[in-house]
Amino acid sequence: MYRAPVEEIAHTLKSVTGFGKALDAGRFGDLGEDLVDAILAEAGRFASDEIAPLNEIGDTEGAKLDDGVVTTPAGWKQLYRSWIDGGWNGLTGPEDFGGQGLPMLMSVAALEMWNSGSLAFGIGPTLTMGAVEALEKHASDELKAKYLEKLVTGEWMGTMNLTEPQAGSDLNALKARAEPVGDGTYRIFGQKIFITYGEHDFTDNIIHLVLARLPDAPAGTRGISLFLVPKFFVGDDGSLGARNDVFCSGLEHKLGIHASPTCTMIYGDGKFGDEPGAIGWLIGEENRGLACMFTMMNNARLAVGMQGVAVAETATQKAIAYAKERTQGRAPGFSGEGMSPIIQHPDVARMLMTMKALTQGARAICYSCAEALDMARLTEGDEAKAWSERASLITPIAKAFSTDIGMEVASLGVQVHGGMGFIEETGAARLLRDSRIAPIYEGTNGIQAIDLVTRKLPLSGGDTVARLIAEFKADAEAARADNSGALAGVADRLEAAIADLEAATAYMQAALAEGRQPDALTGATPYLRLFGLTATVALVARGVLADAQAPQAAARAALARFAAANFAPETAGLLAAATEGAASLKGAEAALA
Repeated sequence: MYRAPVEEIAHTLKSVTGFGKALDAGRFGDLGEDLVDAILAEAGRFASDEIAPLNEIGDTEGAKLDDGVVTTPAGWKQLYRSWIDGGWNGLTGPEDFGGQGLPMLMSVAALEMWNSGSLAFGIGPTLTMGAVEALEKHASDELKAKYLEKLVTGEWMGTMNLTEPQAGSDLNALKARAEPVGDGTYRIFGQKIFITYGEHDFTDNIIHLVLARLPDAPAGTRGISLFLVPKFFVGDDGSLGARNDVFCSGLEHKLGIHASPTCTMIYGDGKFGDEPGAIGWLIGEENRGLACMFTMMNNARLAVGMQGVAVAETATQKAIAYAKERTQGRAPGFSGEGMSPIIQHPDVARMLMTMKALTQGARAICYSCAEALDMARLTEGDEAKAWSERASLITPIAKAFSTDIGMEVASLGVQVHGGMGFIEETGAARLLRDSRIAPIYEGTNGIQAIDLVTRKLPLSGGDTVARLIAEFKADAEAARADNSGALAGVADRLEAAIADLEAATAYMQAALAEGRQPDALTGATPYLRLFGLTATVALVARGVLADAQAPQAAARAALARFAAANFAPETAGLLAAATEGAASLKGAEAALA
């Protein structure tokens, strides 16, 4: 059974990111270390004791659809009510609308625990939180007054409606249309697919954020507007009125996250209302909807990165527990009677250390992204710009690297379990099934790599990425200066990885500057992996040095040495793939014919 690693989460927050120093400096007002620890402890208890026990039920029962009505698995509706009663939905929400206004770092720490308890549960509130931010930044005062408080508290949930059958990653092909009524509202028509929690029984109302085109809109993404479309109309006094013309026509049968209803939504076919058309209200400006939606998507991408961390943590805990109990063969040096626990076999220990080190690296990367978001909000001028660009740079790495890691670690967890891992009753297979979606939704990991190379490396003329790499160099220097022996060999390995990262970065920047975009795109995915592994070695080492007297310091140092010895050597091969891979694709058309 999953137990939230509250101490490790707190260590990463306070010692790997700058959150601890910011707390000491009073950057977060009255928020102090004692309150942070209390929030983390209670979040961990809720995730471990209330969410995790329902994960298997959610997987086996799944969500069910009957005549447009979706029913979630036994106990899930009650779980959600307990969750919002605890105030968890409003953790980072605006205080003016019932939220607690806590830092993003607290949100991602809690998100890790919710999703470790159940990925299918955690994804729903994630989208509501994204809807809150989109409305807070872009909606009119009237829409905020009517909808924001109940979204912040979780009394209502929000959704994100982008994808259509012909428009997945490429929103240029989007066809949903919005027709002005003349009274400030619009009638929405179209079909949206893969809508997470598009229909459910958690809340009385569901607030859909929907991308659609106006009749005279320009072609492509420049002609997309964003609309708020409630399931039920809301009166001026906040009461619910008639049903809007939107409904769920189908649920997808998926590989994993079975308890999360993935819906096909139909807008405007006349099923409800006097005439066809789901009534919606414009968010932001006409034809500027994609910019509004990206506010929601960027948060969602970090949250999905946290899903990768979450499933990796659960898989690691499960594998270690199994490896301590399962006996097979006799490990070298084993002096006991009979067979030894498989955790004593070197190859199994190697797999478990790989799982643990990758999990901690992905966690540190995601928390660093959240730190940048918080600091961008707290600072002004050039400093705020630098932090905002840091968050933009790290976001695709946090999303793609961490979700790849979640899948890899879950797969290793099955391997540690052996044949029993392939059997559903152990739960190891469920984690692997659940993890597979994370590299796909909220922008596939290939798209994240393209975004990193083409849009994020050029920020501030390359200074943004250069400053981050300089911090990794400082980590290597600190490791070299350490005389305790705890990080023996780490500095050499880390410096070699950083050199590979710098060389690959220079190649990408030159390819873009010289108009060799295909060369950059071919190497984008290995480049992102190279970046993530280098960051992992640097940040895991940073955590050791930041708290060298902690009781867990020796264990963390062993993990840092393992990461340096096993992950840093990969960067040389990734450098070659990133910078030399384009030539190997020249025969792809013939080979794939």
